[in-house]
Amino acid sequence: MTTELADLLARAERVLERLETLLPGPVSPPDWEAAVAFRWQRRNGRVALRPVLAPHRITLADIQDVDDQKARIDRNTRQFIAGRRANNVLLTGARGTGKSSLVKALLSEYSAQGLRLIEVDKTDLVDLPEIVELVADRPERFILFCDDLSFEEGEDAYKALKSVLDGSVSAMSDNVLIYATSNRRHLMPEYHDENLQTRHVDGELHPGEAVEEKISLSERFGLWLSFYPFSQDEYLDIVAHWLRTFGASGEEIDAARQDALQWALMRGSRSGRVAWQFARDHAGRLEDDGR
Repeated sequence: MTTELADLLARAERVLERLETLLPGPVSPPDWEAAVAFRWQRRNGRVALRPVLAPHRITLADIQDVDDQKARIDRNTRQFIAGRRANNVLLTGARGTGKSSLVKALLSEYSAQGLRLIEVDKTDLVDLPEIVELVADRPERFILFCDDLSFEEGEDAYKALKSVLDGSVSAMSDNVLIYATSNRRHLMPEYHDENLQTRHVDGELHPGEAVEEKISLSERFGLWLSFYPFSQDEYLDIVAHWLRTFGASGEEIDAARQDALQWALMRGSRSGRVAWQFARDHAGRLEDDGR
C-alpha cells in the first residue's frame, strides 16, 4: 500500500509539473527602450506587454476645430508629466471628431519627456491591476488608453475599471492615468423603462438605482471632454488643413471644396475622419494627374 501511494504521488507530481508549463506565469516586463507605445495582448491564455514599433504619428496641430478640448487635455497631461496632480480623462461624443487621435497626438508631443502609452482592449480591463503593478516602479509616466469604451450589463471589465478608478484597496500608482474614449457619455446602454424609476422628492429629481449605477462610472473620471459633430465650415477647415499637409496649393484647396462637400454627403457625415479620408483621396488624384 505504501508503494502504491508513493507511485500515485509521483504521478501526481509529474502531472502538476506539466500543468505548470501550461499555466500563465507572471508577466515579464518588455524592453522599455524599444518603443514609446505598448499594447497589452492576450494570446492562448498568456498576456504580454508588446512594443508598438510604428505608432500612429499625428501632432496636436493636426487636430482641428476642437481647441477647447485640446487645451484642457493638454494641460492635464502636462501636469501629469511634471509630477503634479492630474485627472483620468473620458472623451465622449460624435464619431470621427478626433477623440482617439488627440490621445495619440499627446504621445507624439510628450514622449521625449517620458510619456508612454499602453493601449488596453476593453475585454482586458480585468488585467488593469496587473498592468498598474508592472509599471509602478518605472520612471516614465504612463497613459493607459482604452478606445471606444462601452459596456453591457454585468461585465467583469466594468467592475475592474470601476475598482481601479476608485483606487480599490491599493491606490493607483502616481505614474499612471487612464484616458478612455467612448460614443456614450455614461458608457453603458440606457433604456426607456429605467426612467420610470426616477422619483420626485421635494421638487427634485432622483434617478433610479440602475441610472445611478451607469452614471457613477463616468463620474469617476475627473475630466470629461465632449465632442460634437462639425459644422460645414469646420469640416472644410479640416479638409483644407490635410490637403495643405499633403502638399496641395491654395488654388487646389479652393477648387476641392465642392468635391469635399459631395464626399461628406455620400458618407453621411462631416467628421474629421471623413475630411482626412477625402483629403487623402483627393491628394492622391492630384498626384496621379501630375498636378
